[in-house]
Amino acid sequence: MADLLIEIFSEEIPARMQTRAAADLKKLVTDGLVDAGLTYASAGAFSTPRRLALSVEGLLAESPDTIEERKGPKVGAPEKAIEGFLRGAGLTMDDLQIRDDKKGQVYFAVTKKAGRPAAEIVAETLEAAIRNFPWPKSMRWGTGSLKWVRPLHSILCILSDETGTTVVSLDVDGIKASDVTFGHRFMAPKSLKIAHFDDYQRKLKSAYVVLSSEERADHIWNDATNAAFAQGFEIVEDKGLLAEVAGLVEWPVVLMGDIAEDFLGLPVEVLQTSMKEHQKFFSVRNPKTNRIEKFVTVANRETTDNGKTILAGNQKVLFARLSDAKFFWENDLRIAKSDMASWTKSLANVTFHNKLGTQADRIDRIEALARDLAPVVGADVEMTALAAQVTKADLSSEMVYEFPELQGLMGRYYAEEAGHPQPVANACEAHYSPLGPSDDVPSEPVSVAIALADKLDTLTGFWAVDEKPTGSKDPFALRRAALGVIRLVLENNVRLPLERFADAQFIRHELALNSGEAAPTENLLAFFHDRLKTYLKDQGIRFDVIDACLAMPANDDLTLLVKRADALAAFLKTDDGENLLQGFKRANNILSQAEEKDGVEYSYGADVKYAQADEEKALFVALDTGEAAISPAIEAEDFAGAMSAMAALRAPIDAFFDSVQINTDSQITRRNRLNLLNRIRTLCLTVADLGKIEG
Repeated sequence: MADLLIEIFSEEIPARMQTRAAADLKKLVTDGLVDAGLTYASAGAFSTPRRLALSVEGLLAESPDTIEERKGPKVGAPEKAIEGFLRGAGLTMDDLQIRDDKKGQVYFAVTKKAGRPAAEIVAETLEAAIRNFPWPKSMRWGTGSLKWVRPLHSILCILSDETGTTVVSLDVDGIKASDVTFGHRFMAPKSLKIAHFDDYQRKLKSAYVVLSSEERADHIWNDATNAAFAQGFEIVEDKGLLAEVAGLVEWPVVLMGDIAEDFLGLPVEVLQTSMKEHQKFFSVRNPKTNRIEKFVTVANRETTDNGKTILAGNQKVLFARLSDAKFFWENDLRIAKSDMASWTKSLANVTFHNKLGTQADRIDRIEALARDLAPVVGADVEMTALAAQVTKADLSSEMVYEFPELQGLMGRYYAEEAGHPQPVANACEAHYSPLGPSDDVPSEPVSVAIALADKLDTLTGFWAVDEKPTGSKDPFALRRAALGVIRLVLENNVRLPLERFADAQFIRHELALNSGEAAPTENLLAFFHDRLKTYLKDQGIRFDVIDACLAMPANDDLTLLVKRADALAAFLKTDDGENLLQGFKRANNILSQAEEKDGVEYSYGADVKYAQADEEKALFVALDTGEAAISPAIEAEDFAGAMSAMAALRAPIDAFFDSVQINTDSQITRRNRLNLLNRIRTLCLTVADLGKIEG
């Protein structure tokens, strides 16, 4: 057994690419080794700004010998067929074996391949990985043809075992593999001779390089939180920024600086966003004032002045950045207080989509739909209409132009400064939500109405112009919008007939529909149902249960649909539910076969006076009792109550099938019993289409 160590050393790799690149290197190399017959015990991938590394432990010293067999033509086959087989196998007639087969004797080519040394296989595999590496973007440099994300400097590739270390012979466009790497660019740039992985990791750390990105991130977070705590502050957690900064440094040095008093009045989100996007700084909050008053930056080296010069330079750049942000904020506030409506008017010059008009057109459609939705969600109609006109206004502000990720949030600030009612201001921020499965869902009625109108307008618009998601492609995030509608409806218990509101919005788009195509509303509703299936499956409700409920009337009322599905799912988990389902299926199968055979429909005329067995008479009584309880429960949308009443049918149906023969010689009795089965089927189908339930 041997251990393999690979390092690909280059200019700085973009932080966002490092984690994926390390995983790709591991997959490409280990898959190639295994395909060539080299198994291994474990493998680990690592990345720093200047290097990708892979450690493979317990690698076979050489691949095993193999025997390949290829079945050829029959003995006595045409000569050309045999010659073609020999050419393909690279053999002569003397090398072929004749074996008995089901259809006679057949030629077999048996080729023995000797195993190869690990070093030979590693060299081939690594070269292929380097030449075919799946970088999102790559570049050429100098006069060579090799492409890499940044200019490639060196390749370390060694095999080590108890006898020592061997450098794998490899040359990729003039870059020869060696047992040498390099330390920190500034603090320890000299070469380091490596014997094995532990030696590699130890020597790198002594040369101011922390190999593990997780270790670098932990170091940054611990030093930052300790520095903040020592002064009575706390770091604003940002896992994405932490991972990015860990990819920018090989030797992290945490420095904490002050934000000038001039900028402490800016909204905390503006400070956080400006520092994160432009400087990659962490925000430091004063828990007493809840203001962002300091920042943390991470240097890539130690200095003799303990980072004072670096910190001073960063504070100077930060002052300039925040001066811009302060100017945007103050200028926007002035407009918001005096003429916020001018922002909305200017959106008439901003195209939303070339087939769907401007942002102003979209605002008018959202307002019209929001007015219709307001009574449904319990919102004031005029306040909702005002919110619809205001919620997109901040798209014209300078702050949102500079930081698009602040749209909505800045709208809330500006609407408050303009003196709009708080529900209107809240809707400015909340109407984009939920953006993802972990986002909170708005609950304030005005916000719910605007959020629904915004998402439904997006969906109907892109459906109308035939820009639906296809496969994995969803450039307009329509799946996310549909899930947002579903969560808004369900988590606010909104009774919303989607079909009616979608129809109205399609009309507002003023786009003629092709009569030869399926109605867009039906198509869009099917899309909602697919999203709903995925959403409910994550909550433990099976697809077949949802399908059984989708087959019922009013399936565009998602709240009603889920209420029915919840009750059915719970019912089917009980013994009564499972056994009643079997009874329904048995009745449905017998009835369907009889109707097909006889060419008639047994849907009327079951009469207790033709009942003979006690179990048969008891079933008539049970069905009468069940109908009397189930129908009003369904009417009242008490699905749990309807299921409970259905559970009482389980015993009489079981007893009926155990004791009564359906297909008797008496045609009157047979027809009566088939009509009785129809009563079972019809009554069960009032709750859900149980025929769609599996099992």
